[in-house]
Amino acid sequence: MARRDTGNRTTYWQSKRIAGMSLLRADFAAQQFSPHTHDAFVIAVTEAGGAEISSRGITEKVSRATLFVSNPEESQSARMDEGERWRYRAFYLTRPAIDAVGRSLGIKAAPYFMRNMLRDADLIEKFGRLHQVLETNGDDSCADEFAVDAFSHLFHRYGSGGQPEPAPACRAIAGRIIDLMHARYLENLSLDELAGVAGLTRFQLIGLFKRSVGLTPHAYLIHIRLNAACRLLKRGVTLAESALAAGFCDQSALTRHFKRCYGITPRQFAAATRAG
Repeated sequence: MARRDTGNRTTYWQSKRIAGMSLLRADFAAQQFSPHTHDAFVIAVTEAGGAEISSRGITEKVSRATLFVSNPEESQSARMDEGERWRYRAFYLTRPAIDAVGRSLGIKAAPYFMRNMLRDADLIEKFGRLHQVLETNGDDSCADEFAVDAFSHLFHRYGSGGQPEPAPACRAIAGRIIDLMHARYLENLSLDELAGVAGLTRFQLIGLFKRSVGLTPHAYLIHIRLNAACRLLKRGVTLAESALAAGFCDQSALTRHFKRCYGITPRQFAAATRAG
């Protein structure tokens, strides 16, 4: 019989072994995740259940048989059927963190992953074991060995060793707008202003963003603000202060977007961070 309990549970904490790496343990029920991005590399090991994840124009099922890997700023959404659960462990590594891991393995550039779903039972076992060791704060040398083992196999088997294919002109234009958004996300940036910077009409800019990034300009700006709010909440800043400091008009706006994209409220996120 399908479980009717839809209480989503998460535990979130910082790794003591690798600076810039955060860890998440989550258990979701019948959750829908709107299109969103993360400003970090994401690696997820599913322990039970699963979900359908859409990214790069492809929809695939994540399950115990797949390791999910996502590059920073990669648009994705997910859906779960009624009564379905998804329990997983995830790693979030900032770009400096993934660069540091690469240097420790003798790799000069951060890897780029061309696929999101990796059917590799050996790698799934390695990252699942590493996550559990980091969670229990076990022997440091053991944790280091597990980290080197897991990441070296991931990079060498699936990382491009550098950059993706050269970006077309539309991607370069989107990149300029994205840089502007990161620099001025606290401002009330209008679509007309963004389009003017790119030398495009509003309709052209929306089409370019959807082709290049997978989100509209407004949706992408919201996720820059959500990432900023996450950083503030992890530092212990209050919900109301985090909302305003991240560019939202008030706490309710932050909560509405946070829940829609991440499946939990910012209050739950902050509590999980403190618990971790």
